[in-house]
Amino acid sequence: MSPRAICVAILSLQAAYSMALVPATPALLGRDPVVLEALQGSLAAMAAGGAFARVGEASLALALLAPLPTLMMADPFLWWAGRLWGPKIARYLGGGGRFGGRRTDRAVGLLDRYGAWAVIVSRVLPVPSAVIYAAAGWNGMRLRRFLLLDLAGAALWVVPIVGLGYAIGHPAVDLARQITHYGLLLGLAIGVAAVGVVAAGRLARLKPS
Repeated sequence: MSPRAICVAILSLQAAYSMALVPATPALLGRDPVVLEALQGSLAAMAAGGAFARVGEASLALALLAPLPTLMMADPFLWWAGRLWGPKIARYLGGGGRFGGRRTDRAVGLLDRYGAWAVIVSRVLPVPSAVIYAAAGWNGMRLRRFLLLDLAGAALWVVPIVGLGYAIGHPAVDLARQITHYGLLLGLAIGVAAVGVVAAGRLARLKPS
C-alpha cells in the first residue's frame, strides 16, 4: 500500500471513530466525563471533567491530561498529508470553492508570518486548524517540532475549558447528569420506536391479502 493510501485510510478511520462516538456523549457526560474526555475530547466533556474534579468525583490531573491524545491523534497525519500532497490537500481541507481557497490562503499566510505560534494557537484561529497542520507539513516543519508545538497548543486549549468547569462546580455537574438522564431516555425511546416500526412492518407482511 502506498504512503498516500495509508494516510487517507488513517484519516478516514479517525473521522469514522469520531462520528461513532457521538452517541456516547449523553451516556458518559454525567457518569464519567474523564473517560469521555479520553475517548472524544469534546468541550462538554472537558468542562464536565473539571466540574466533577471540583466536587471530588474525578481527578483534576486526569481531567487535564485525558483529552490530549484524542485531540492530537489526527494532527501528525494531517502534517503528513501536507508533506505528501502539498497545497492540494490544504485546499481540500479548507473546503472547496472560492471561500475554501481564501481560508487556505489565510492559514498559509498565518503560518508564514507567525510560524510556531500559528500551530500553537491554531484551535482558536478563524481558519480550520487542519489546514495549518497540513501547511506546516509541506512548509518543511520537522515532525518533532510540530508535535511539541501541537502539544503546547492542545494544553492551552484544555486548561481554560477544564478550568471553567472547575470554577462552575456543582451546577455544571447537575447539568451533565441531567443531559445523561434525558439522553438515555431519548435513546431508549428511539430504540423502542425503531423496534415498533420493524414489528409493524413484519405484521403488515403477515396479514392475508
